[in-house]
Amino acid sequence: MTHPHAHQATPAADTQGTTLARNPLRDLRDLHSHLTDHLGEAARAWLDQALEEAAAHPGAHGPISVWELRLAEAGRRCGPEHADAARILILHAARADTDALTRVYAQGTAAERRAVLHALPHLVPGPEALPLVEDALRTNDTRLLAAAVGPYAARHLDTHHWRHAVLKCLFTGVPVAEVADLDRRAHADAELARMLGDYAAERTAAGRPVPEDLHRVLTLTDPTATPPAPAADHGPNSADGTHAKES
Repeated sequence: MTHPHAHQATPAADTQGTTLARNPLRDLRDLHSHLTDHLGEAARAWLDQALEEAAAHPGAHGPISVWELRLAEAGRRCGPEHADAARILILHAARADTDALTRVYAQGTAAERRAVLHALPHLVPGPEALPLVEDALRTNDTRLLAAAVGPYAARHLDTHHWRHAVLKCLFTGVPVAEVADLDRRAHADAELARMLGDYAAERTAAGRPVPEDLHRVLTLTDPTATPPAPAADHGPNSADGTHAKES
């Protein structure tokens, strides 16, 4: 499963493989049910076997675990549009910890790295997996960027790095709708407003259009606007489907 750690740019509209993984389903059992409803018989049988193997042999076993091999097969077995969801379920069944997630991220394809980022809110209660998010934010791969600014980053990324993540989305064309908890974190953020204003001025001076999303985020920074309601808990799910307490 070892592949070069590619950092190439990809089209902003390329969201293949993320349809189910980005669905706002809180419970991984719901994600499993939603996924199997969309898979054919052979793919469902493969997924059930992969989840059983991962649950029976979690952690690391030798140079590579059987569940890691299944991660690599998910696109071929389940189709690229369902692969992220299948990989998230396999990672959860394997009870992958930060070390295992880091290994998969470092050795995996862009699609496998994206699945790891989507899985973080379900598997890592604390900030210890932030290096994976920060690595993804250094790329120009818009699929990885979109996955990196999800609920895990919203919960754990510090203010400085979060502001730059928002700007990176604007630079690369990732819709700011991908940024989890954007309304709450951007509210009354004067420094973010200043950064957005500087970026808009640079674009205008260069004769380039200012992204519509920039105006949307700038509006959210208004301190006189009504603050958004507190976000619902998106903490990791335990194996029985209940929500783990956020650290």
